[in-house]
Amino acid sequence: MIIREASLLATVGVAAGIAVGVAMSRLIASMLYGLKSYDPLPFTGASLLLIVVALSASWLPADEQQALIRLKRFAMSKSRREN
Repeated sequence: MIIREASLLATVGVAAGIAVGVAMSRLIASMLYGLKSYDPLPFTGASLLLIVVALSASWLPADEQQALIRLKRFAMSKSRREN
């Protein structure tokens, strides 16, 4: 669930960033050295990097959550056996 939420947020953020980037690229075209204003490589590279970072950052909390769920289930099953 954590990774799904993080991927949804990252996808929405990347889509919004691409839309704003394309809209603003004509405005900042004079500042781009050696790139066209609609060069797809930087847009694609930055998008993939942001998605990978977002998913990597959500992996540890998701893993810890799963470990806690397993521990809680184990403790509940152990207490049921003792009763």
